[in-house]
Amino acid sequence: MPPRLFRPEDPEARFLLGPQSRLAELRRAINIFFEFMRGFRTYQFVGPCVTVFGSARFDEDSEHYQRARETGRLLAEAGFTVMTGGGPGIMEAANRGAKDAGGMSVGCNIELPFEQGVNPYMDTYMTFEHFYVRKVMLLKYSFAFIAMPGGFGTFDEVFETALLVQTRKIQDFPIVLMGSEFWQPVIDVLREDLVPLGTIDPDDVDILTLTDSPEEAVASIRGIAMERFGLTEGPKLEPQPLLGEKRSRD
Repeated sequence: MPPRLFRPEDPEARFLLGPQSRLAELRRAINIFFEFMRGFRTYQFVGPCVTVFGSARFDEDSEHYQRARETGRLLAEAGFTVMTGGGPGIMEAANRGAKDAGGMSVGCNIELPFEQGVNPYMDTYMTFEHFYVRKVMLLKYSFAFIAMPGGFGTFDEVFETALLVQTRKIQDFPIVLMGSEFWQPVIDVLREDLVPLGTIDPDDVDILTLTDSPEEAVASIRGIAMERFGLTEGPKLEPQPLLGEKRSRD
């Protein structure tokens, strides 16, 4: 395999090179601040959301794509905005399912040298330079998270979300792993290896829920959101025209 080329033109890659000049670090901090602010303004009125994680590499014929599309449709019918990473594959499928049902569909895209084109099934999206800013947005506006099969990115998102629940940095929002054949070995490693080692507690495994049923997943999420977190179908936050704000569909 040829070596993976470093991309010095990537702002995040430059950021991770280590200490740099004070002026360069100040400029970078300002850029990151403004990226956060653009994200806050973009997603201010999109909720309540459920974020769907999953690989960009599944095509339309995949069973995982079809399951994600059905899940997106059911989430929209239940009154949730479907949020994804904004790219192809599972992300496209979930956004597409939301649009099938006439629901709200949004994305947090990322600049990458491959794979991550923007799918056409979103009411609004933003393309981020920095992974960590993007991950904040994927978490900030959601009451639940559904993870379809995926690669390094999906595992990163699932376990960072689980860590935040474990450490009480976010509330114990549902994290649903969709696809038992794919995810059961992961659960087995957690329960049979990590728990005996003492690196996690037995209850930590219960942060993750495993299912193959989109209907079961969405019904559970809707019930928990309503009962545990007081989510209602009543009035939502209204935009302020004096601040240049508007809803994503206005």
